Amino acid sequence: MMRTYKEEYQRWMDSPALSEAEWQELKSIENDDKEIESRFFAPLEFGTAGLRGEMAVGLHRMNVHIIRHATQAFANVIKAEGGDACERGVAIAYDCRVNSETFAREAAGVMAANGIKVRITDGMRPTPELSFAVIRYGTIAGLNITASHNPKEYNGYKVYWSDGAQLPPQHAAAIAAEMEKIDIFNDIKTMPFDEALQAGMVTFMGEETDNEFLACALGQAINREVVQKVADDLKIVYTPFHGAGRILVPEALHRLGIKHLFPVEAQMVPDGTFPTVASPNPENPEGFYLAIDLANEKGSDLIIGTDPDSDRIGVMVRDENGQFIPITGNQMGVLLLDYIITARKAAGTLPENAAALKTIVTTEMARVVCEANGVHMEETFTGFKFMAERIAKFEREGTYKCIMAYEESYGYLLGDFVRDKDAVTASVMVAEMAAYYYDKGMTLKQAMDALYEKYGCFAEKTINLVMPGLDGLKNMQAIMADLRKDPPKVIGGEKVLRMRDYQDGSVYVTGLGNMETMEMKGSNVLYFELGDGTSFIVRPSGTEPKIKVYILARGESMDECRGKVDKFVEYAESLKR
Repeated sequence: MMRTYKEEYQRWMDSPALSEAEWQELKSIENDDKEIESRFFAPLEFGTAGLRGEMAVGLHRMNVHIIRHATQAFANVIKAEGGDACERGVAIAYDCRVNSETFAREAAGVMAANGIKVRITDGMRPTPELSFAVIRYGTIAGLNITASHNPKEYNGYKVYWSDGAQLPPQHAAAIAAEMEKIDIFNDIKTMPFDEALQAGMVTFMGEETDNEFLACALGQAINREVVQKVADDLKIVYTPFHGAGRILVPEALHRLGIKHLFPVEAQMVPDGTFPTVASPNPENPEGFYLAIDLANEKGSDLIIGTDPDSDRIGVMVRDENGQFIPITGNQMGVLLLDYIITARKAAGTLPENAAALKTIVTTEMARVVCEANGVHMEETFTGFKFMAERIAKFEREGTYKCIMAYEESYGYLLGDFVRDKDAVTASVMVAEMAAYYYDKGMTLKQAMDALYEKYGCFAEKTINLVMPGLDGLKNMQAIMADLRKDPPKVIGGEKVLRMRDYQDGSVYVTGLGNMETMEMKGSNVLYFELGDGTSFIVRPSGTEPKIKVYILARGESMDECRGKVDKFVEYAESLKR
């Protein structure tokens, strides 16, 4: 039965499942109709990325009732697998965010009450370690309580299947269907966490899992000798932005052989309110101000930062004027790709069937690097679950060996021991690569400039059109609908040659209409190919209330590339209402 948002609000108000504090929170908004509608107009949508939303009491918010509801549905799907699924159990981890540990233990209690064994981390851990644990212990599934790099108000419920990758579409659909069937208050089985622990239904994962994960991460190192060669002089500053990388990233770098690692002490303190930064996203250079101060004090040319769940990595380096600038996600992917190919060729460990993966919104420079080095390149939709699927396909068919997968939003996958982006292993490879170039008298900025000279000039820009709230959601839907209904013929003064609609796979040629169909489809992405060779791509974020616009340009010089990018920024910003 569909209820109105007011009926749903009253149902929650009348439920004995609410604590006094939760009831008081809802009572405080009884005269705010807009806030009530925002919290109760619909449930959070469960998809392949699980759930993500602002923390508060309500149907469209993250709270213990939503966690229990989703976990009961998840448990039903696991039990339907039959066989030894319940005995194999699930692995559960969490990050530093407010309520993350509480939510993780609530989920463990629901799983245990359903007869499903649980391995839970004994403290916050990086997301890639959860993926590793699923594979290492052979669990049927995994669950991580995290909202990754989102603002402090958010939390999330990220779900993995037995291959260590984020949930495949059929299992996500099955969980969503179960959530529709079961009542959020009356159909939940649960037991206190301590009882589940005493009953042996819940066990902790700790140092032994850390060490096995770190051994695999360090196993990706290609040239540890060059690290040793420059270790007395190379200095690195590190910040986890109060998050889960605070122990394993420094430990990995020390084990690699980095002697001079300087952590930003104020940001080594785990804190889900992120008191020292406006945003814990390493894509935002302004968050590195404390790290820059420390780097200047210590005389370091390299800063590494990881987001709260340590699956994304940001890097800052000095430019020719001695000022710190970011290495973008696109640039770092190209640097790592070129370095891994070069170093593995030198070591004789590059597979003959080597392949790399990028997303459709990631720089085309990666393709040029692969083509120049005889490495196969393929594209996927945004999201590492799609990359994991492609890697699994390579393995199943015995066609290619993936040496690296990455997307422009600061995520990198290296090795075969995880199936998600991994900032711990990426930190190891960035440090090794920095040592390699340091030995040559080069910073990573100079290395990137050398790659532009070698492979050609490229520039990229991502514009975030933030649209919070229920009105924002409606605006996002309207923008995408209008672009499909009446596609622009000109963008930024450049003619639109073709529009690829990845939702249904259609390709529209300006003036001719729908001319062909792509094999890739099923994602809400519009890709405009412009007359000057620039790509202009529009897609709603799957995890935040914003539309993302990607501008990918290529030219004869960096000035030409940057000029092309700047030409389309105004049009991109005009899409916001």
